[in-house]
Amino acid sequence: MTNLTHKAQEIFSHDLYATESTGVKIDEAREGYARCSLSLTPLHRNAMGAVMGGVMFTLADLSFAIAANSYCLADNQPLQWVSLNSSIHYLGQTQGNTLVAETICVKQGGSTCVYTISIHDENDKPIAFVTTTGNKLNKVKSKN
Repeated sequence: MTNLTHKAQEIFSHDLYATESTGVKIDEAREGYARCSLSLTPLHRNAMGAVMGGVMFTLADLSFAIAANSYCLADNQPLQWVSLNSSIHYLGQTQGNTLVAETICVKQGGSTCVYTISIHDENDKPIAFVTTTGNKLNKVKSKN
């Protein structure tokens, strides 16, 4: 396990909704890349038995946050990147018990970034595809 993966696991363990409530695990973090996974339980399914869209969105959103902030983690800087806009395309239902999100940097600019997130199951069946644009927060010092 890389040092960057360890840092991501430590820092993003404080994202309690994604990690505790939803159960997302951080598998790997590199600069501009993240892979997260989720073992599905009945709590993740809707009344029709399919995985809730919000579950997949949470998996994608945490994976994006890790990849976009990976450069900050590598430089021991505070987290600076947040989602500005996301578009998710649900491609199919999983028959499996695990979802994996892989996030890849398309562009990391000075104030905005673009990442793609592919979600598949343990059989490599595509389940969802997400494009997220991020915004870099500017830390403004108080005049007081």
